[in-house]
Amino acid sequence: MAASELYTKRARVWVPDAEEVWKSAELTKDYKVGDASLQLQLEDGTNLEHKLDPKTKNLPHLRNPDILVGENDLTALSYLHEPAVLHNLKVRFTDSKLIYTYCGIVLVAINPYETLPIYGSDIINAYSGQNMGDMDPHIFAVAEEAYKQMARDERNQSIIVSGESGAGKTVSAKYAMRYFATVSGSASEANVEEKVLASNPIMEAIGNAKTTRNDNSSRFGKYIEIGFDNRYRIIGANMRTYLLEKSRVVFQADDERNYHIFYQLCASAQLPEFKNLRLSKAGDFLYTRQGRSPVIEGVDDSKELCTTRNAFSLLGINESYQMGLFQVLAAILHLGNVEIKDRDSDSSIIAPNNAHLTAFCDLVGITYQDMSHWLCHRKLKTATETYVKTLPRLQATNARDALSKHIYAKLFNWIVEHVNKALVTNVKQHSFIGVLDIYGFETFEINSFEQFCINYANEKLQQQFNMHVFKLEQEEYMREEIPWTLIDFYDNQPCINLIEAKMGILDLLDEECKMPRGSDDSWAQKLYNTHLKTCSLFEKPRMSNRAFIIQHFADKVEYQCDGFLEKNKDTVNEEQINVLKASKFDLLVELFQDEGKATSPTGPVPGTGGRTRLSVKPTKNQDTSSKEHKKTVGCQFRNSLQMLMETLNATTPHYVRCIKPNDFKMAFTFDPKRAVQQLRACGVLETIRISAAGFPSRWTYQEFFSRYRVLMKQKDILPDKKLTCRGVLEKLVQVFPSSSLHIFICCLMGRVCSQDQDKYQFGKTKIFFRAGQVAYLEKLRADKLRAACIRIQKTIRCWLARKKYLRQRNAAITIQRFTRGYQARCLAKFMRRTQAATVIQKYQRMYVAKKRYRQKQAAALAIQTILRAYMARQKYQALLREHKVVIIQKHARGLLARRWYKRCLRAIVYLQCCTRRMKARRELKKLKIEARSVEHFKKLNKGMENKIMQLQRKIDEQNKDNRLMNEKLNGLETTYSTESERMRGELNRLRGAEEDAKVKGSQVTSLQEELERLKKELSATQQEKKTIEDWAKNYRDEMEKMVSELKDQNGSLKKEKDDLNRSIQEQSQQMTEKMARVVAEETHQLETDLNEERSRYQNLLTEHLRLEEKYDDLKEEMVSVRHSKPGHRRTDSTHSSNESEYTYNSEYAELEESSRAAEDVTRGMDTSLTLKLQKRLTELEQEKQSLRNELENKEEQFQRARARDDAEFKKARGAELEYESLKRQELESENKKLKHDLSEMRQSLLGNAATGAGAPGSPAYKVLLDQLNSSCEELEVRKEEVLILRSQLVSQKEAMHHKDEKETMTETSVYVDDVSKLKDADEIKQAYVGLKDTNRLLEQQLQTQRRSYDSEVEALRGELQNVKEENNRQQQLLAQNLQLPPEARIEASLQHEITRLTNENLDLMEQLEKQDRTIRKLKKQLKVYSKRIGEMGAGQTEGQTSPGQMVDEPIHPVNIPRREKDFQGMLEYKKEDELKLVKNLILELKPRGVAVNLIPGLPAYILFMCLRHADYLNDDQKVRTLLTSTINSIKKILKKRGDDFETVSFWLANTCRFLHCLKQYSGDPAFMKHNTSRQNEHCLSNFDLAEYRQVISDLAIQIYQQLIKCMEYILQPMIVSGMLEHETIQGVSGVKPTGLRKRTSSIADEGTYTLDSILRQLSAFHSIMCQHGADPELIRQVVKQQFYIIGAVTLNNLLLRKDMCSWSKGVQIRYNVSQLEEWLRDKGLMMCGAKETLEPLIQAAQLLQVKKKTDEDAEAICSMCQALTTAQIVKILNLYTPVNEFEERVSVAFIRTIQTRLRDRCETPQLLMDTKMIYPVTFPFNHSGLALETIQIPGSLNLAFLTRV
Repeated sequence: MAASELYTKRARVWVPDAEEVWKSAELTKDYKVGDASLQLQLEDGTNLEHKLDPKTKNLPHLRNPDILVGENDLTALSYLHEPAVLHNLKVRFTDSKLIYTYCGIVLVAINPYETLPIYGSDIINAYSGQNMGDMDPHIFAVAEEAYKQMARDERNQSIIVSGESGAGKTVSAKYAMRYFATVSGSASEANVEEKVLASNPIMEAIGNAKTTRNDNSSRFGKYIEIGFDNRYRIIGANMRTYLLEKSRVVFQADDERNYHIFYQLCASAQLPEFKNLRLSKAGDFLYTRQGRSPVIEGVDDSKELCTTRNAFSLLGINESYQMGLFQVLAAILHLGNVEIKDRDSDSSIIAPNNAHLTAFCDLVGITYQDMSHWLCHRKLKTATETYVKTLPRLQATNARDALSKHIYAKLFNWIVEHVNKALVTNVKQHSFIGVLDIYGFETFEINSFEQFCINYANEKLQQQFNMHVFKLEQEEYMREEIPWTLIDFYDNQPCINLIEAKMGILDLLDEECKMPRGSDDSWAQKLYNTHLKTCSLFEKPRMSNRAFIIQHFADKVEYQCDGFLEKNKDTVNEEQINVLKASKFDLLVELFQDEGKATSPTGPVPGTGGRTRLSVKPTKNQDTSSKEHKKTVGCQFRNSLQMLMETLNATTPHYVRCIKPNDFKMAFTFDPKRAVQQLRACGVLETIRISAAGFPSRWTYQEFFSRYRVLMKQKDILPDKKLTCRGVLEKLVQVFPSSSLHIFICCLMGRVCSQDQDKYQFGKTKIFFRAGQVAYLEKLRADKLRAACIRIQKTIRCWLARKKYLRQRNAAITIQRFTRGYQARCLAKFMRRTQAATVIQKYQRMYVAKKRYRQKQAAALAIQTILRAYMARQKYQALLREHKVVIIQKHARGLLARRWYKRCLRAIVYLQCCTRRMKARRELKKLKIEARSVEHFKKLNKGMENKIMQLQRKIDEQNKDNRLMNEKLNGLETTYSTESERMRGELNRLRGAEEDAKVKGSQVTSLQEELERLKKELSATQQEKKTIEDWAKNYRDEMEKMVSELKDQNGSLKKEKDDLNRSIQEQSQQMTEKMARVVAEETHQLETDLNEERSRYQNLLTEHLRLEEKYDDLKEEMVSVRHSKPGHRRTDSTHSSNESEYTYNSEYAELEESSRAAEDVTRGMDTSLTLKLQKRLTELEQEKQSLRNELENKEEQFQRARARDDAEFKKARGAELEYESLKRQELESENKKLKHDLSEMRQSLLGNAATGAGAPGSPAYKVLLDQLNSSCEELEVRKEEVLILRSQLVSQKEAMHHKDEKETMTETSVYVDDVSKLKDADEIKQAYVGLKDTNRLLEQQLQTQRRSYDSEVEALRGELQNVKEENNRQQQLLAQNLQLPPEARIEASLQHEITRLTNENLDLMEQLEKQDRTIRKLKKQLKVYSKRIGEMGAGQTEGQTSPGQMVDEPIHPVNIPRREKDFQGMLEYKKEDELKLVKNLILELKPRGVAVNLIPGLPAYILFMCLRHADYLNDDQKVRTLLTSTINSIKKILKKRGDDFETVSFWLANTCRFLHCLKQYSGDPAFMKHNTSRQNEHCLSNFDLAEYRQVISDLAIQIYQQLIKCMEYILQPMIVSGMLEHETIQGVSGVKPTGLRKRTSSIADEGTYTLDSILRQLSAFHSIMCQHGADPELIRQVVKQQFYIIGAVTLNNLLLRKDMCSWSKGVQIRYNVSQLEEWLRDKGLMMCGAKETLEPLIQAAQLLQVKKKTDEDAEAICSMCQALTTAQIVKILNLYTPVNEFEERVSVAFIRTIQTRLRDRCETPQLLMDTKMIYPVTFPFNHSGLALETIQIPGSLNLAFLTRV
């Protein structure tokens, strides 16, 4: 493989360019050894001749294959050189919008100048726990690697973030700190992680400023140590600062600003608390207006000040200290505005009463005279005397600015010191992670002392970086046992020696500062004399004697000597300092005191607890202030830098290099010139050079075999893949001649080549390749695949051409066949038409002849018909006249006979009536005589009822017969009169007909004459008829034509009508579909709301469980503290740590008791912690008070709403009661009227009796009247009872209503009283939730009562209607009775009264039974509600617990409703055996052991049978203790073995079965539909356990969530490997070259999870749950949650891994998903909703596979990817990476098109799916057909003490 083999035609190379640094070109001609130039063609089509250097003959850099472009790790590139690195970064940044890239151990971060959604908590969770190479490059990956190494290696870590101003160093450091704060949490109650993050806005306010390159540039370096305890939780932090740019306080260049804090104060000057600062806008002060850019676009300085003040407060710096800080800052601004004027050439003066100086003095508490004097004077000391010297204006101004800088520096150090104090805790530090945010290499047009120090620090860091990179490379080679030759890399130690060694630049600078008349010029001359000839890295500019040049590792930098000495000395007038020390302002005095005497605003700082801290500041002498400034700035900086390097060398470093892409802050705009400058300066290219000098490309044997299997033959493959790879490499990469070795290596390595002839080395686990070897192998692989593609194309094209030919041949044959058939059909058609014409002619001629014949025949027949009809009519008239005469005679004779008969009949009936009346009167007299006798009265009395009824029936029958006879008689009379009239009319008509016949006889002759005339007219008429027929024929033809036209119009109208009907139907269908859609959407929304409500409730349960666990841990810690300290109180031994149903009051009370018990332990705590706790307590009290007020407002609103509802209810109730009273009055008046009628009837009876034969006082009449009076009295009594019952029912309902109101008010008062005792916001929240539940319950009760009331009103209305009808019937009956004779009237009245009273009695009895049932039901409900309200009130006032409490706690008795039923099938146990029962059945029962062979749900059945026995005994205490022990024991076993899936699944199934048993045997008809009669007998008889069902349901929810977490913990490691990395279809996707950050191999090695592993695990989960007898619906919900986790984790990793976004990976994912669906099909779970959870993953895989070029493709993608968000679609398209050369990248324009089309989507901007989301679980009732009496208890359970009952 010589150079001529690589530099062939169409090979692509990089050539230098002045604008773009490097340009891509393509060879148009093969290169041959010895050629002096290369023939190239640029990408724009320009031809170029590239001449080679005649001395070196170095060929241009080769370009990497397209599949390697855009790699996550730059070391994965086959050709490692500068243009390859630059191009890879550009492609990732501009095309893929990826700002992070690995370069070996370095993370390169390019500032996007745009806010990206890649730093949320979901991204943090995705990177947490992942290996650094398993995910795309990210700052979180570096932070996770540091955190993981700290925990794994027990070694401190450092993250070094560097880069020039505006590159994003501060933001990167901030995100790293946020990651640590999120993943680690806090070890103390104080939120240390929040304090660590809160230090950022403070340091940005006082240390950051706007520059020309960055709006938020850090003008100091900082190193933050984040401390962790032994559990790797944040316990505190410490900050060190380096080289604050103090000169910015007094001077800013154009378009720059001072530190942010000054502008924040000026923007908030209008605040009341800032009035005394005398501030105004920033343009009014010298120190803030010099840059002429006081505002940053998009930044509100007033809001930023609020953020800063909140951060101060969070860190414990109180308001007084904050105002003091702001006072000092305002004083600095006023000091800068002090105007100093010339008095003469050697002196200056400040005008009297200078407003700004006055403000400065007032703010800092000093005298105006002293400060104005020493601003213009200076004290000089000699050995014997002291002189006061005046200062010229320039020196006085410099002294003023020096004082301002010194005050600001002191203030800065004070803030840093107190921030550190606030971040320190008393917990012992186990390890730390340091985050270094330091300035990068800087070079400007004018470089001064600050740039010199910055570049000096970068030289030191670069040296440390080079040594670390070299060390890692060496360790890798030694680990793989590869021969290692030292690589000659650039060592910048000479440059460091030039700066810091003896007689170095800093040493000479310090020496010059000590000289009495030292100056910058003399120091420059010393530098020239010392280093100009001795050091090659030091140069002198040609045109200047006041500057020098240093050759740094990055570039040459020219430094101007002006100001070096002054900045190094950093001198301040001593007398000015003394004036400030004498200030009355305490904070200012504190700033200038010794560090040890400074006080803290948060109290004294406790000891570090064993923590070792490195001080960054030099030790200060405590003598005088003049000695305080002896050490120069350079010396201090060198010492602090040395300490920093020692710290970094003692840690494991991680490097982040920030790159600024352009100088214009344009989003995603890449400037190659600026980027390559920074790449050279930050050491990235040095890393590349070191890697390229060795073996940069590294493959495992398995990966190499998988990638290049296509280059192997079958005979080359051996069982040992290592030997196979060796043999293949020896054949593929042959050693080339040594004469071309130098040229080849130079062309591959970018002119820095090694003389090693090995192109690869075989390590223990990897193959190491030189640079360019992988590209050569890729070229061979691509050639092989290209040849295979050509062969496939050839075969396919042949097959397509053959197929096309056969298709054309078949088409020609088909055309011929159809043509011949058409011709034959035409001939047959002609023959058929000829024959048809002949037939038509024949039939036409026949038709004409037949028509002529028929016309003649019709004429003859017409004449005959007329004559015959005339003769028949004559004969008929004669017969008719004869018949009518006979009828008239018949009716006349019948009439005479009937008249005679009726006269005879009336006479006979009259005689009979007279005779019978006479006999009846005689009989009546006889009966009256007999009635007076006693014997007859007895007989009459005996059969009175029967006789009355018989008489009544007889009267009714006779009346009925009379009515029928009358009706018949009336009918006959009507018929007779009608028939008579008809006969008279007929007679008159016959007489007229006879006369007509006589007249017509004389007209016969005239008729014959008329006949002759008619014949003549007939012939004329026939002629006219023919004419008319011809006209009619023509008219018919015209009409037929018109009809055809009308038919056509009708057809078109019908068509239009059909179209309209169709459109109407379509519209109606659309409307129907729309309505269905709307209904479906509303249904879906309701389901979503329900699921959200369930999810919120279950999340609250989870939070409750977490608080319980935290409470248990706190109790255990307190117990351990008590044991460790003698004399402390101990808790009761019976107190269980698993208590789950504590109220928050009891928890808080126990915590208070524990805190009192641990008082001796906490007595040694520091005062600062006490102050913090007091402040926190105050905040909690305020928050509690606000929540209490809010709760009271809610209560008032509820009371007002309740009162409004009550008023409405009372109003409606009053109206209804008034209506009922009116109805009752109406009924009473009707009853009175009836009574009056009855009394009148009695009087009439008595009067009639008096007129009769008997006396009124006779026994018969007395008996009847007594019976009637007694019946009336009984009726009155019944009516009064009904009224009494109604009034009692109304009063009882009103009493219940008032009682409910009273109980509601009582509950409210109890809640309010209890709220005043709550100690935490969570308690208030829980109380408020309980109050809402109570309100909801009361509203339901009110609605139920309203419904019952409405039904009662309807019933009363029905009764009222019945009474009206009865009244009407009575009135009718009374009217009838008045018409009857007295005897019949008495009998009818008695019969009616008896019947009515009987019916009323029956109705009243039925109503009474109904009212009794209603009263019993209401009493039962009242007991339940009163018991529930009593429990709630007692539980809050006396600290009682809910149904899940412990046995030994005080328990409020519950009045459980009882049922009086007997049943069988129970298990009896003694009270003392309860603990043994719980222990053997729950605590010691192992699912893998004894429980395997049990009946599913057997523990639940046993517990329920024991519960039934306690219920049978009516022992509520036993029921309570058994249920409480069961619940607590299940919680205890889950806490102990909660990570065991089988245990959790077992108890989830049994808990659900126990819950179903409580429902099935509760007696509720809704749960008893499928019960047998025997099972109905087993229902609970005495207690209603509905409340415990809710508790057990909550327990089941907790167990379900624990099951999901356990399942997720098992599945999580398998998902990414099995779904993404493992190649289920071997050979579809090849492994691409990877860099130093090796990802997990996609080849199935031993121990690697595959898709089969996931399926086996899913099957194991399913079989375990089925074995334990879990409900099918519950299993479906678990499977749905499993598939959601698989889909979410897979999709999240796909979105964060660029190497997984390819066409072949989409195929793999689709196949894996199909296997999961097949598993669902096999288990019968396709309808459980699990498949729908995989829809986002399926659409992502389809997105990887579909075509992505045209607008049609974009439209298809938008319609296809409905389950993916816009951010996810764009992210996948950006990450799409071809694995082979035959795939194409997605263009930027296509991605823009997708974004445009998806712009209107309403969705969340979240990128990743929430893997922690748990679907709300439900437990539908599942009936059990198992009979309890058939259950046998195995002996293995050790439950022999249970007795079957």
